[in-house]
Amino acid sequence: MPFFKKRTQESRWFNGDEGFNELYPASIRLLARRHWTPLHVARKAARFLAAENNARILDIGSGVGKFCLAAAYYKPTASYYGIEQRKTLTSHAETAGEILGFKNVSFIHGNFTQLDFRDYDHFYFYNSFFENIAGADKIDEDIDYSGELYNYYNRYLYKQLERKPAGTRLATFHSLEDEVPGGFHIVGSEMDNLLKFWIKV
Repeated sequence: MPFFKKRTQESRWFNGDEGFNELYPASIRLLARRHWTPLHVARKAARFLAAENNARILDIGSGVGKFCLAAAYYKPTASYYGIEQRKTLTSHAETAGEILGFKNVSFIHGNFTQLDFRDYDHFYFYNSFFENIAGADKIDEDIDYSGELYNYYNRYLYKQLERKPAGTRLATFHSLEDEVPGGFHIVGSEMDNLLKFWIKV
């Protein structure tokens, strides 16, 4: 299929969030506003994270894969990986990926603490730990939640990012920044500081 024709077919999913969310069942679409990355955020984050060709970008807590799939469309020169501990959400992400036909996106069912962070260059984080805070809006009741888990996950991610080399990029959205080591410096922000761009120095 000619490249321009393929991009035209793909683009119908990227005209707006409402259209993109049609990739998912109704029950998943109901969660979109609170839990899935908006397309304009994915576009901005992808442009920052995929600064060099062939970058390997990890979405920590990727849900139904919206960030990875949108980023793969906006910046196709990078490879995107999503880690999600809910099998049902990973399945929805894989189904959406099959519809779009992107070859530079992979989804992993598991806990991010099982990954080797040396396999990835840059990171996207839409505060996937926040569900563990009492009173926070939750996707479902299929996993355990606790303040202890919130602290544990933040400490773990902090330590992993602390070990990454200078030049590592991080984009955070709605983050409380507990997971960001001091070596990362803010180099830009959008949306009243809800979306921040960091580089390790």
